Amino acid sequence: MKKVLRFLLRGFLALTALLAVLASLFAYFLYTPDPELPQLSGSLTKATIEVAGVKRSYRTYIPKDLPKGAPLVLVMHGSGEGPGQIRVGTGYAFERLADQHGFALVYPKAYASDWNDCSRIGDKELNGVRGDDVGFLAALVDKLVAELVLDPARVFAAGVSNGGSMAMRLALEQPSRYKAVAAVVANIPAPQNFQCKPAAHEATSVMIMNGTEDPLVPYAGGEINLLGLFYKGGPIISSRASAQYFADWAQLGGAPQSSEKLVAAGVRVEQNRWSPANNSSKSDGKAEVVLVSIHGGGHGLPQPYSQRPRLLGPSPMEPNGPAMIWAFFERQPS
Repeated sequence: MKKVLRFLLRGFLALTALLAVLASLFAYFLYTPDPELPQLSGSLTKATIEVAGVKRSYRTYIPKDLPKGAPLVLVMHGSGEGPGQIRVGTGYAFERLADQHGFALVYPKAYASDWNDCSRIGDKELNGVRGDDVGFLAALVDKLVAELVLDPARVFAAGVSNGGSMAMRLALEQPSRYKAVAAVVANIPAPQNFQCKPAAHEATSVMIMNGTEDPLVPYAGGEINLLGLFYKGGPIISSRASAQYFADWAQLGGAPQSSEKLVAAGVRVEQNRWSPANNSSKSDGKAEVVLVSIHGGGHGLPQPYSQRPRLLGPSPMEPNGPAMIWAFFERQPS
């Protein structure tokens, strides 16, 4: 009997030790504290819209006393997430910016938590038909512009990870609807994985913001996956090639202008900008493409309010990515 009790005690202690190790690993690689909710002037509202017989959901943040004719910014979450996660994951930065600069903000929710971007991998179906996320977002934009009396010529879209890939699709397929888009930790799918149908006669401004140490969406191109096991998204081209793709699509000739600066220990920000020096007829000389490379950055949008889990690579708190995105949007000519 004593031997049995001794064996059970040893087993219990071993299990306790194992659980402690697993808890420590979880805390180290996956846990990050939520940022503090800032004092905001406006209100967050949940709502739904029915598109093609499917009820879709979204959240809006409208600053207090938002004037008529204000811009609209869409912010799209990553794979497996929703509006709540993108708000927390960006440190509520876009809501802070909405208060400061006076724009309406909407967080749309993907069906089954994944956007149908330009890749052939991971398509989501709605009632047996490939989900029309482009149509959903277009209907949502039209609804909000009408209800809130916003400026239809100042509609912008930003997204992180799978949401960034969706932003790229919006730029390619509906450039006349979105004045500019920003895609964070996202690249263009490789040719064998590409299914978008880019507009032939129009282009819009595009910012790509990627980390060079991203373990999920490789900066240099390759296969989208985490540890070779999760979030498999198929092959992609490099960040530089993705930016060049948009520059060629917008008919922006010449080499990009480059700039570089050190923003924090071990973090270097490099910007390459393709501008309409030759006045591309496709974009009426108004589109631009910017590649922001966060050297030493991982999978996430850098900002000063919160960090991403270590499993997703380095998470610098500089530069302020959302502020850079809004500055890019704001400078776009009418």
